[in-house]
Amino acid sequence: QVQLVESGGGLVQAGGSLRLSCAVSGRTASNWRIGWLRQAPGKEREFVAAISWRLGRTYYADDVKGRFTISRDNATDTIYLEMKNLNTEDTATYYCAADGSWVFSSSPDDFESWGQGTQVTVSS
Repeated sequence: QVQLVESGGGLVQAGGSLRLSCAVSGRTASNWRIGWLRQAPGKEREFVAAISWRLGRTYYADDVKGRFTISRDNATDTIYLEMKNLNTEDTATYYCAADGSWVFSSSPDDFESWGQGTQVTVSS
């Protein structure tokens, strides 16, 4: 089983930047993807971005393309989410999650291991 621990959330003004980190440990496989998903109050959990563990292929939700960048550091088993030009609609709890399926899916239901989440608040 894989363990995921997020860090880096906080309060930032609109237009600002923030970087989230996800420390990955435990049992992983080369076909796995590690993703970031978020949930705002009163809303469904939604996909933000993901990266394949072996090839480094990246996937993004349309509303974060060009603003968010997901990356990995294989030496430290850490996944990063660099967020720029943040707006108030990005306010949410951000979760790091692992997907062990062979085919990419942005559905939160397909992510099987989750971190505890980190809060990101963007003020206007």
